[in-house]
Amino acid sequence: MASGILTILDDIALLMDDTAAMSKIAAKKTAGLLGDDLAVNAEKATGFHASRELPVIWAVAKGALLNKIIILPLAFLLSAYAPWLIVPILLLGGIYLSYEGAEKILEWRHRFTHKPLKIEAPIALSITEPNNLVELEAAKIKNAIRTDFILSIEIIVIALETVIEQSFLIQVMVVSLIAFIATVAVYGLVALMIRMDDTGFRLQKHALNKPGLFSKAVHFTGVALVASLPKLIRLLTFIGTVAMLLVGGGMFVHNIAAIHHLLDFMPSLLMDFSAGLIAGILAVGLVHLFKKNKHLSLS
Repeated sequence: MASGILTILDDIALLMDDTAAMSKIAAKKTAGLLGDDLAVNAEKATGFHASRELPVIWAVAKGALLNKIIILPLAFLLSAYAPWLIVPILLLGGIYLSYEGAEKILEWRHRFTHKPLKIEAPIALSITEPNNLVELEAAKIKNAIRTDFILSIEIIVIALETVIEQSFLIQVMVVSLIAFIATVAVYGLVALMIRMDDTGFRLQKHALNKPGLFSKAVHFTGVALVASLPKLIRLLTFIGTVAMLLVGGGMFVHNIAAIHHLLDFMPSLLMDFSAGLIAGILAVGLVHLFKKNKHLSLS
């Protein structure tokens, strides 16, 4: 009896070790998308009145959790009955990520090569009608949840591909853990980030008209927090864009032998980035061509 219990405990310990090891690998492969998810949601969460920022984040986080609940069972069914569909889904996701990354880079290029437009305050801060604010919030929340759904598919499928050769139980544990981290960590960090400016203002107010070196340090910290938030969001947006191209390009390089052989003279990171950028520019061109033809057909 005792030996049977010890055997079960040993099997559980071995299972947990395998899960931890595979989770580390899956986390590394999905880190780029998690960074992009963080950047996208931080950008979408800003521009509201301070009292509405956390409720908006909470609403998006609940939607993101529901996304994972929907996607996870479908992913496990895919693994069990149609594993051959995983690579095509990854390639479709690679096209989407490359398109988003290339479009952002082309947008930056347009800003650098044209006269900068006047920067206006976020629209949410200029709306006073309650009904209009509710509609704006609902639209931004819906858009953020839709973006999270697409990114969640990629995160979960990439994690699933990492453990596709493992037992079904390990697949469930690893992929579910990555999905949980993708929700809690991302939206927890977003909630902390968007409160940076409010914390900074409070520190400045607390140190106002108070003598002493400590009060000056508190005031300086408050000023730094307020000034850092927009810079941090821009930095995350840049990192997220590069990550999208790296992850998107990696889908093609690692799943299409011809592309890998064509670019194998490059270092691996440059190979992934180049493949993502080329695929993204082609996708942007095709989308713009489709929109142009559609506009001509309607006119």
